[in-house]
Amino acid sequence: MPRKTSSSKAGLLLSLGGSAIAVVRTLKQMRRTRGTRDGLTTADTVAGLLPLITSALLVLRRLRGRSARRSRAAGGQ
Repeated sequence: MPRKTSSSKAGLLLSLGGSAIAVVRTLKQMRRTRGTRDGLTTADTVAGLLPLITSALLVLRRLRGRSARRSRAAGGQ
């Protein structure tokens, strides 16, 4: 059963931090694989990087949505 994503701001920030660390690690791995000129390993690393970037963008979108709702509730617009 899929886990429900955290809706608290702290949970979203932790998720974003975890995604950022995973992206940095994967980018380092990609630099190492490019040096070996192994195309298959490089392609595998890029394929692994795409879901990490997507998840980070989804968390950012949720964070922005929370702040936009909060400012409208406070009378911003």
